[in-house]
Amino acid sequence: MIEDLPGAGEQILLVGLGNPGPQYAGNRHNVGFMVLDELAGRIGGKFKGHKSGAELLEGRLAGRRVILAKPRSFMNLSGGPVVGAARFYKIPADGVVVVHDELDLPFGALKLKLGGGDNGHNGLRSITKSLGTKDYYRVRFGVGRPPGRQDPADYVLKDFSTVERKELALEVDRCADAVEALINTGLGAAQNAFHAG
Repeated sequence: MIEDLPGAGEQILLVGLGNPGPQYAGNRHNVGFMVLDELAGRIGGKFKGHKSGAELLEGRLAGRRVILAKPRSFMNLSGGPVVGAARFYKIPADGVVVVHDELDLPFGALKLKLGGGDNGHNGLRSITKSLGTKDYYRVRFGVGRPPGRQDPADYVLKDFSTVERKELALEVDRCADAVEALINTGLGAAQNAFHAG
């Protein structure tokens, strides 16, 4: 048994963070949704509305039973739908993996971890409060810091730059690979494979 495997052999809740609605679809803040859409494509299914307040998709990924979840609430209220889905499927916090944007990493850099603070991320703050613990897995997708004096809250609600968009599909694909590695080989092995030098 791999010690640092999410969900300890049971089903896993994979959460992508973002804001609902087409006007937010290309925002940096919505990269979690983009990664979940890529994973949904790999499963070969479509998201459906659920009473938890999230769009859900059940399937198998990397040999594990997974539930993909995209909260239908706005980012700062993500905790309610995440807890709703976790309770519905009886998944403990250590079976939850959250994919989200990260200002403190350069564009496309990935970091995987278990637990930790929210680093000012309102989606994580809401999830931690609702779950009652920090001990869930995070897959952090770097979006970089805003240029000059631009407000970080404004920056994450803007679309990726033209230069970034050329690489975005590749980086989203790589992040989806990292999620698969995490649930298949455990945290340590996935960190070794996907953390840059």
